[in-house]
Amino acid sequence: MAVSDNVFRQSRKQLTFYYSVIMAVFLIVLVFLMHFCMKWAVTSEQARELTETAQNIAYGQKLLLEHPELVLDDRSELKGSQDRLFFYVFDNNGRMLNFSRSSILIEPFVLDIIEDWKDDELIIGEVMVFTREIKKRQVRVMMTSHPVELNGEILGVVFVGKEISAVYLGLRKATWTLAGIAVLALIITTGVGYNMAGRAIIPLKEAYEKQRQFAADASHELRTPLSVVLASAELLDNDPSIKSPFLKQVIGDVRDEVKKMTKLVSDLLVVARSDNQALKLKLTRFDLGEVIDQTMRKMQPLAEKKNITLKREGEKEVFIRADEQKLKQLVLIFVDNALKYTPDGGSVSVRLSTPSPTRVSFDVQDTGIGISPEDQQKVFDRFYRVDKARSREMGGNGLGLAIAQEIVRLHNGIIDLKSEQGKGTTFTVTLRRGKE
Repeated sequence: MAVSDNVFRQSRKQLTFYYSVIMAVFLIVLVFLMHFCMKWAVTSEQARELTETAQNIAYGQKLLLEHPELVLDDRSELKGSQDRLFFYVFDNNGRMLNFSRSSILIEPFVLDIIEDWKDDELIIGEVMVFTREIKKRQVRVMMTSHPVELNGEILGVVFVGKEISAVYLGLRKATWTLAGIAVLALIITTGVGYNMAGRAIIPLKEAYEKQRQFAADASHELRTPLSVVLASAELLDNDPSIKSPFLKQVIGDVRDEVKKMTKLVSDLLVVARSDNQALKLKLTRFDLGEVIDQTMRKMQPLAEKKNITLKREGEKEVFIRADEQKLKQLVLIFVDNALKYTPDGGSVSVRLSTPSPTRVSFDVQDTGIGISPEDQQKVFDRFYRVDKARSREMGGNGLGLAIAQEIVRLHNGIIDLKSEQGKGTTFTVTLRRGKE
């Protein structure tokens, strides 16, 4: 799969993920709001009913106290008319004056609530919900109280309640139903979001493909004229008839700039071929130690120019089955980078080792400027340069590490980076040795 396909696939997944997260948060908030709104609507209605019933019972009890001649049958009007509604009337001495009993199952619980209410001097008229587990069932009772007054004097208290366990059970079922609908809606919207993200990315992908094809075509077409210009500049530089120091300097500058352009075009062509999956491996068996030694000899003049100590460490011979030319380019990229970002007088070392019979690795360690933690996540991005001023001065274009990562990926290897600002950087490349 091409790198660009991976990028667009990841972008599509990220867009879908962010959309799904937003929808999930919205649906969770909606379910909670619906739950609390339903709970408020149901419980407030129950509370209103209890309050009105308590007031009516207190008024009836007042009539009984004013007119004791009323017969007992008349008192039946004070009793609750609904199945789960109950009340108890107590005088100031704690004697029960009247009642409509709750169910036998919850009556001990109700009487305990009334005792606590009287002992704790809870606010008269307040509506409260009490919960207790009875026979492995969660029982909820809503209760309120109202004073029995006669001629401005409080002679007793009416306690009215109702079992609302079924109400809460219904609320729970409704909430779980809403949650299930929300999950189903989230799944549907995620699918729709994934499809819409794919549609949104199509124009971007088309534009990227055109840009990538242009880079490949332009890089390929520029190689020939740049080679002609470079050859002409070298001929002019060696022409004995040109004596002017100024012209010599101009010709030298042109030659150096053309070399930089040639390297940039070559790197762009490698990147474009990588995107098009045109990079192929030519596997051969060779000595990786010799490849490293050749690179060290090639880079020694640059190290001496900057007074940098270039050291070769570790094993001398390690045979590997891989693409020799690409690994030469890989080693060169890391050593060249190390020399560029190491100040004069520093050191660069390359260590070759075999961590296992099937693996080979080499470390390129320098004492350079180091890489900050935030930059370490980006150094393999194309055209990204940690120190832009130094990169321009050294002729860097920000493609080296991106190409190195692609070469390692083609060989199914890994790159490990360790760095500390001001103390240096170590790149470790681990590859398969391949079959003998």
